[in-house]
Amino acid sequence: MSSITDNPSSDGSEQPVTPQQRVKKEVVLRVAEAKQKDATRGKVRIDLNVMKDLGIEVGDVIEIVGKKPTVAVGWPSYPDDEGKGIIRMDGVIRRNAGVSIGDKVIIRKVDTKEALIVKLAVASPSYSISSDSNFTSYVLKRLVDYPLLEGDNVLIPILGQSVPFVVVQTKPAGPVVVRDTTKVVILERPAEFAKVPRVTYEDIGGMRHVIERMRELVELPLKYPELFKRLGIEPPKGVLLYGPPGCGKTLLAKAVANESGANFIAIKGPEILSKWVGESERAIREIFRKARIYAPSVVFLDEIDSIAPTRGVFEDTHVTERVVSQLLTELDSIEKLRNVAVIAATNRPDLVDSALLRPGRFDRVIYVPPPDRKARLEILKVHTRNVPLASDVNLEKLAELTEGYSGADIEALVREAALIALRQDINASLVTLNHFMDAFQNIQPSLAKQMIKFYEEWVSKIRQRLPKYHITPNL
Repeated sequence: MSSITDNPSSDGSEQPVTPQQRVKKEVVLRVAEAKQKDATRGKVRIDLNVMKDLGIEVGDVIEIVGKKPTVAVGWPSYPDDEGKGIIRMDGVIRRNAGVSIGDKVIIRKVDTKEALIVKLAVASPSYSISSDSNFTSYVLKRLVDYPLLEGDNVLIPILGQSVPFVVVQTKPAGPVVVRDTTKVVILERPAEFAKVPRVTYEDIGGMRHVIERMRELVELPLKYPELFKRLGIEPPKGVLLYGPPGCGKTLLAKAVANESGANFIAIKGPEILSKWVGESERAIREIFRKARIYAPSVVFLDEIDSIAPTRGVFEDTHVTERVVSQLLTELDSIEKLRNVAVIAATNRPDLVDSALLRPGRFDRVIYVPPPDRKARLEILKVHTRNVPLASDVNLEKLAELTEGYSGADIEALVREAALIALRQDINASLVTLNHFMDAFQNIQPSLAKQMIKFYEEWVSKIRQRLPKYHITPNL
């Protein structure tokens, strides 16, 4: 696929080129996920030898062509990645290129122009942005030296969270780089929004082995169903994520849906239940009907223990028993779930009806463990990505101090430290170590050793568990 540029002389005739003068026009590389420190910065990491072959200098803008073209700043790869033929890019750039981890993209050097005008629109109707000159100046400051292409997504940190914007138009057209003189226009109406969550694998700290398993079980069947058809097997229908609260089960499901390009249908358990007879079952049927229509899709059932508890235990209207029966019917339906993945999450796996856990239903049970020290460091990097930290803040040390903290606890800790900085000085521009130490007084760890032991022991017992029956105690 690579080709070599010619070396014409001044009179137009072609001259022989030396190996040092040979410059490839394009190269095909395999996509890998970005390191935390490179996320949301508009940069990609490629092999230094590939950069030399393409005539790319550090900091040059390159074009990345997947299903769609996009642009990014080229930087040398990490030493461990040399010779692997990969390009590391974050979820924003992958989304802009229409690719996922493991896909192949074409990269080439591209000429850019200085952006005169950039028009942006909020990418989600859930955000309400009132634009004024101060906000526009802030957005421009965040985008200076950032390469853009019409249709790209960019993330702008606002009040501690990253808000997605879409590049609606650039002048001049084509690849541009934002400069101090660029005029930024924020449109009032949000851009058209697809029902695909904008969570990427870089937004999840740690859990590398869990992410790999989810990619194999969910992303691979949705993106490449022909692989399973060729081998004559059916992909797994459902995956049950269980583990302590706040450890990233919901975030993981959203990231898988986003990376696979699937529509995401999220339902919290209690939302299904209705006081009217038959309405709960109808809601389940409607969810799976939509999933089939809008395939490829991911159905995410959060807090599944609330709608599918063990049957025969509770004396009530038996509505949950009918919901469990309806779920079993949909998973085992004659009308197969093609290009539909079902993911469920719970922090009470002992309450889930055992019939749902047999092969052919939720036949993959994955434990989402509490974060270890390395994972806590990754989570801290994620949540301090847009936080201005003072030089005395050592994330390695904070990772050691957060033993027993879940991912949600760490997020709350970072938020509390920033709020303390604002309480002490409304004009504060840095969050210091003292702010974090004060935050530890307010945010306590939520994970106990007994809780962790319960989750670790449950999976070894589940395959041997018999259905429970209601037994009247002897009084």
